[in-house]
Amino acid sequence: MALTKINPTKLPSWKKLVQQFDKDYDYHISDFFKEENNRIEKFSISWNNFYLDFSKNRLSNNTFKLLANLCEETNLKNNIDQYFNGAIINETESRAVLHTALRSSGNDEVDKTLNKIINISDEINNAKRLGYTGKKITDVVNIGIGGSHLGPEMVTESLAYYSRGIKPHFISNIDSDFTSKLLKGLNPETTLFIIVSKTFTTIETLENANKVRAWFIDNASENVIKDHFIAISNNAEAPKKFGISQDNILSIPDWVGGRFSLWGSVGLIISIVIGSKNFKDFLKGAHEMDIHFKNSPFEKNIPVVLALLSIWYNNFFMCETEAVLPYSQFLSKLPDYLQQASMESNGKSIDRSGERVNYETGSIVWGSTGTNAQHAFFQLMHQGTKIIPSDFIAFKKSLYGDSDQHEILNSNFLAQTNALMMGKSTSGEDIHKNIDGNKPSNSIVINKLDPLNLGSLIAMYENKIFTIGSILNVFSYDQWGVELGKSIAKEILAGKTVDLDNSTKKTMDQLKK
Repeated sequence: MALTKINPTKLPSWKKLVQQFDKDYDYHISDFFKEENNRIEKFSISWNNFYLDFSKNRLSNNTFKLLANLCEETNLKNNIDQYFNGAIINETESRAVLHTALRSSGNDEVDKTLNKIINISDEINNAKRLGYTGKKITDVVNIGIGGSHLGPEMVTESLAYYSRGIKPHFISNIDSDFTSKLLKGLNPETTLFIIVSKTFTTIETLENANKVRAWFIDNASENVIKDHFIAISNNAEAPKKFGISQDNILSIPDWVGGRFSLWGSVGLIISIVIGSKNFKDFLKGAHEMDIHFKNSPFEKNIPVVLALLSIWYNNFFMCETEAVLPYSQFLSKLPDYLQQASMESNGKSIDRSGERVNYETGSIVWGSTGTNAQHAFFQLMHQGTKIIPSDFIAFKKSLYGDSDQHEILNSNFLAQTNALMMGKSTSGEDIHKNIDGNKPSNSIVINKLDPLNLGSLIAMYENKIFTIGSILNVFSYDQWGVELGKSIAKEILAGKTVDLDNSTKKTMDQLKK
């Protein structure tokens, strides 16, 4: 048995949390500051280039202690060790979950792939690997879907400041109009294509890849596909039939799930765009967060604390959602990436013992960038009836050195967390201006948006996701809900519609008119 199989609601700490919730519920967050000594010191963590302040939350010190006890009673430390040691923790697919190994050294398979990534990206950036007419590569197109595109797209956009000059593009959805528009702006002589599909059978990816291949042959020739196409796949034969040379096929370990695969061969486009040195720093930052997660006591462990807060709000306050709010436009795709990573992992209703759960598991994750979000959905956060726990992320330093504007940005970051907690009391004719406050938030302050720190930030959330799944007794690394819809779509395409419900059949008829 790799992971413990314990219903958390049966544990003494959970039952005490139910009682403690009743005691804490009527407290205003500001009351905790008045009644508890050294709250900020107890409810903050400094680590490397990170500072987490979780003092603006609706929980007392006693609640926090009980949440830490929940970690002990669910044997979280054992589960973390199993996670890093390569145990078969994805039991429904009989797989280990070792994406963390992609950002550490010592594994021959990982090291071999990393060296290949570095060599390819260095050759392209140093103009040693050229297009078929001898011109330098200027554009690289990633063709994939889900984890094969969301992560790399998010990282290349987040680290655009560190670009070596090659422009990244991404094709994922089967949208022929989008693909055609993209191809019209590309030069086949200077464009590299990366097809990412573990099986090389993903319908969206193959349809897009074949469309791109036809365009390339029309504008170049079939015999130079080998110079412009790379496959990230475990299917060695299909890419060769496509025209891709053996040297341009990189594998994906079986123990790496798609939504956590950007650290390995799927991250090739990242290494090409930001350069191999920055890519190695990106991996280093993630590895450092893994060490912090593995070795730090629960009360001072950033991923664990964030996970406990999510469990507290989701299961006791019954908050269905949580927001991620980065105060950097470069991180505009981070909420989308974390949405997939979290909801595809912990969106489960069966526990590790095969029993239907009677508690909440995964939260709905969403968000946007500050200050844009302040002019959109923050109204609901401040005066609406929902409680939306939020992570605010800010950076001490501006990348381009515009300290004045960066100060304005960070003043908004500070103001919003203060306003959510404190609110503003009004009455009489001004009642509509009343803001109750008492809305929870975490403040995550990072030194600078660079490859090292971004690696740590993403790994922080990955390890948070693992912790939630571990404590809530679900398998976080399968995705059977995703697979069902894909299999039905294949049957529809094959004309097998007998088992469809009448509503779907009627809608299908409408689409064909």
